[in-house]
Amino acid sequence: MRVRELWRYPVKSLQGERLTEAEVGALGLEGDRRWALFDRDTGFGLTARRVPELLFGAARLRPDGGVEVVLPDGTVTADEAILSRWLGRRVELRAAPEDDADVPTYESAVDDEEPDPAEWLQWEGAPGPFHDSPRIRLSLVSTGTLGTWDRRRFRANVVLDGAGEDALRGTEADLGGARLRFGTGIPRCVMTTRPQPGGIARDTSVLKTVHRERDGLLAVRAAVLTPGRVRVGNELHRAAD
Repeated sequence: MRVRELWRYPVKSLQGERLTEAEVGALGLEGDRRWALFDRDTGFGLTARRVPELLFGAARLRPDGGVEVVLPDGTVTADEAILSRWLGRRVELRAAPEDDADVPTYESAVDDEEPDPAEWLQWEGAPGPFHDSPRIRLSLVSTGTLGTWDRRRFRANVVLDGAGEDALRGTEADLGGARLRFGTGIPRCVMTTRPQPGGIARDTSVLKTVHRERDGLLAVRAAVLTPGRVRVGNELHRAAD
């Protein structure tokens, strides 16, 4: 399998940036999920599970290392008052903490397959970068697994040409200059069914199929054992046992 696409999502649940190469460090792809929007009144981190409108904004890193958001009307901003007007709630654009002291809380529907859920539960995310789990530092999926599904529904950092990422679970492999250790599959939620820019329509069958045929898991998570640079076209080399 070779790297077909590389993706960085600077702000959690917003659209991201397609890259040709990227540094991968101990916390994942440089700049990935390093910011998130928080509701000032509830204190909860916002995701497209709860606020689907987030998927229609995009985030990109600035040359100075900061972040800016591109709104659906083309406005480019990091101004929290403008972001609040867009989302219809008071929000804060928060950078991930440098230590593990602050663990964010998010909301998720009790029933992921309910079109308009009335019941929500709270869950804790990861310390540091705003991944859903501290065990996810890099996410990878292959074109063989995706089939006809649009890869943007699954927001993986690495899209691999070929098939077979499921077989990597519990192994180590080199990708470009990085050594990775692969863990379990990634549980999927209602975000995979949400509409997105570029003609991606709402499709509840995606999540139903993932639950029915793949036990709710799609793509694999990886920890970064050795940092390094990864480029489009790099081949994944499984480490010898």
